[in-house]
Amino acid sequence: MPELARENTLPSFQLALDAGADGLELDVHATVDGVIVVHHDPALRQGPEISTLTLAELRRYEAAPGVPIPTLEELCELVAGRATLFVEVKGAGIEREVLDALADYRGDVAIHSFDHALIRRISLLEPTRRLGILFERAPAHLAQIMATTGARDVWPHWPLVSTTLVAVAHEAGGRVIPWTVNDQARAQALASLGVDALCGDDVRLLLTE
Repeated sequence: MPELARENTLPSFQLALDAGADGLELDVHATVDGVIVVHHDPALRQGPEISTLTLAELRRYEAAPGVPIPTLEELCELVAGRATLFVEVKGAGIEREVLDALADYRGDVAIHSFDHALIRRISLLEPTRRLGILFERAPAHLAQIMATTGARDVWPHWPLVSTTLVAVAHEAGGRVIPWTVNDQARAQALASLGVDALCGDDVRLLLTE
């Protein structure tokens, strides 16, 4: 809910839960000492790269005034199984650290990334983990990419969604989750194409009566 609280912070996730979200999409990176933190960009607004900071050093910075950058563990404690965590891995080569951070969490989790090779590596480490692939250009061979990476979730930028794309993903046993959907009419149109979920900035626009 970034219009009400800064994205990827515990207050924003709490607002989404309060509004009825059944899934939370988040972005993760790793500190230099291997702690997974929730943040959109690889660098902080003040300049340093997250991957160059220890957690203690990262704690000197805030996501917003008075609002810390949360760890993935802290988010898991907040959510406590009330919604599915859709974890987008943005840091390079941090799949083992992400899996370790999620190892004791008992709620529903799915992991996705634009880095399809990383998703493939996760599928080899944990074959039963629900995985997804993000893309902003329509892939020529979607079913093949899903099979190669082990992905069962397909995350297209919303303009790419078509009846054909949905049919191919479903035939391969996958779900289609378009991003970022911030318009109610657009959400209804995508739903009519048979998508399985919608990812947007304000869950209130996506809920149906």
